[in-house]
Amino acid sequence: MSGTAPPPTPSSCPGSSRASTISPVDDQNVDGRDKPGHDGVLKRRAVRFAAAAFAAIIITGAFAAWAVSLGPLPLSQAGHVSTTVVDRNGRLLRAYAMADGRWRLPVDARKDVDPGYLDLLLAYEDQRFRAHDGVDPLALGRAAFQLVTRGHIVSGGSTITMQLARLLEPRRQRSVHAKMRQIVRALELERRMSKDQILDLYLTMAPYGGNLEGIRAASIAYFGKEPKRLSLAEAALLVALPQSPERRRLDRYPDNARAARDRVLDRMVEEHRISQEDATQAKAMPVPRMRKPIPILAPHSADQATASMKDAPLIRLTLDSSLQKVLEPLARDRAVALGPNISVAIIVVDNASGDVLARVGSADYFDDRRAGQVDMTRALRSPGSTLKPFIYGLAFEDGFVQPESLIEDRPIRFGSYAPENFDLTFQGTVPVRKALQLSLNVPAIALLDRVGSSRLSSRLRQAGANLALPQDEAPGLAMGLGGVGVTLQDLVMLYAGLPRLGTTRPLREIIGETDNGREPLRLMDPVAAWQVGNVLMGTPPPENGVHGRIAFKTGTSYGYRDAWSIGFDGRMTIGVWVGRPDGAPVPGLVGRAAAAPILFDAFARTGKLPVALPRPPKGALLASNAKLPLPLRRFRPLGELVRAGGEQALHIQFPLDGSRIAVDRSAGAEASAMPVKVTGGVLPMTMLVNGLSVGEIDGRRQRLIDPPGPGFARLTVIDAAGTADTVVVRIQ
Repeated sequence: MSGTAPPPTPSSCPGSSRASTISPVDDQNVDGRDKPGHDGVLKRRAVRFAAAAFAAIIITGAFAAWAVSLGPLPLSQAGHVSTTVVDRNGRLLRAYAMADGRWRLPVDARKDVDPGYLDLLLAYEDQRFRAHDGVDPLALGRAAFQLVTRGHIVSGGSTITMQLARLLEPRRQRSVHAKMRQIVRALELERRMSKDQILDLYLTMAPYGGNLEGIRAASIAYFGKEPKRLSLAEAALLVALPQSPERRRLDRYPDNARAARDRVLDRMVEEHRISQEDATQAKAMPVPRMRKPIPILAPHSADQATASMKDAPLIRLTLDSSLQKVLEPLARDRAVALGPNISVAIIVVDNASGDVLARVGSADYFDDRRAGQVDMTRALRSPGSTLKPFIYGLAFEDGFVQPESLIEDRPIRFGSYAPENFDLTFQGTVPVRKALQLSLNVPAIALLDRVGSSRLSSRLRQAGANLALPQDEAPGLAMGLGGVGVTLQDLVMLYAGLPRLGTTRPLREIIGETDNGREPLRLMDPVAAWQVGNVLMGTPPPENGVHGRIAFKTGTSYGYRDAWSIGFDGRMTIGVWVGRPDGAPVPGLVGRAAAAPILFDAFARTGKLPVALPRPPKGALLASNAKLPLPLRRFRPLGELVRAGGEQALHIQFPLDGSRIAVDRSAGAEASAMPVKVTGGVLPMTMLVNGLSVGEIDGRRQRLIDPPGPGFARLTVIDAAGTADTVVVRIQ
């Protein structure tokens, strides 16, 4: 009805309550003032907030206190690795197990590991490794969901960093407490280390079953190679093993390992990271069932290096592992062919640097009958005839013979000493060149008598060689035929000085050692060194050897105890020793038949063509015997230089040996000329400066010469009877 009044509003009804007109959510009266109950609500809310904040502070403080109670990260333990010896290119030569028997080789992921394996590892274990701060919330959430839905732990949700934390602090049980500890440690690791450092440490410590830790030890033990190049099957297997290393040990449970590898491949197919075809091919590959031995190359060098560099985790040597690999079997096979108890030692040196490229200390490191663990490259032995080239070198340096000079090979006596040739025959008159190539004893001793045994000894020591003489015995003529002790490595160092044109360099085998004390040392004049090398290049090779490829010399010690052969080209010098380590004689053991074939085979196994020797240095005299100065055409030993009628011996009176001569070149050539005066001798006399003839001494027994440039100069005068005198002066 239109006349019906609308129902009264609550506010218009008499006696109605004021509160009934207010919405339950209203907090104010219509005039805007607070309701009486509002203060209570605010207080209750404030109390709840304060309680929550206080609880959070307590929990945070307790968690922080607990985290602090864990102590510092145990990173010192991670630094304990197997001592590893590598070659000049970083390839493994030998590793030593840790004190507790574990194999743990240091790893640099960027250099030592196949990138394909790294991609597979991160895709399977920690896809967001490069993005998270040690903990991946998504992975933890997935793990929690799997735990709730399946009732047991399916995946731990651990990142690579958390797994590393577990390796640093191993825990047997998987629990919430252990997981929290890993989270704390992971955050600490990420704060202190870069991602690459974390990955390197994980790859060094990850367990692979038994006493194998780290991917390098596992790859070497299971596949026999470094993990730089891995197949898909190998990479998947190495990803799977650390999850349960003991239950998947290849040498005990290969079927478990294979199943785990295949699961890795299947998951990668599901995630479209590899194709089904590649996975099928990888699954068809068998898994290794036996461990391979850890390589032991150059064991003597490795032992020596670890002894001199104690506690060094990584030692880099100058050796070349590829060369070492081919020379060790060569030594072993030749020793077996030569007879029981015989050993072989080989050393290869780079001429320019003095770096040792290979060292075979014995025929077999593990053969006790051949004293395999004795390094015969460092053993003192009698060198036989191998010192003869240095006798000839000093004779060339002194200027009283040239390679084409004639010398007598006939019976001769030096006091009570009468040297004989190896075959007990004599060649008569021969060129000096041939006398050295045939290793004739009598000419060598006659030259040593002129050069002086003490001078030879001091020169070799000056060049860095350690010579061992019997106690209280002075150097004598017998040292020319092996009457002195020397090591193979010192002999090779001396021979390397010949292609270096007269300077030696102490050998180096450990990279990183200081080069102090490795300055070049003087062996002989450049011309003399070149002449010796030129002569030795013509030495007749052994059977099946190629003539003129390398310069070499052989030697046999008294009683057939040591057989030697040392050779060089323009690049490297190789030395070979053959004998019994106990020093017992081996009848018929001679250098030419036993050591020289090994030397030529060693050069062939380097895989490199011989490099030519240096060109003749300035001042080298290249002439036939007929064109030599008269005093140089024939060598006369000291015993033939007997004077008649009170004739005085030839002697350079000025300048004095060892003196310093100041030359003022600004005053002109005539004013700067240097006088040379001699007494005695038989005219005519020839004057040589540094081995090069500059004319004859005049009737007044003197001559003015144009002094050479600053430095040492060797002045030699040879008279008509073949007598010579030499002085060395320093021009300033």
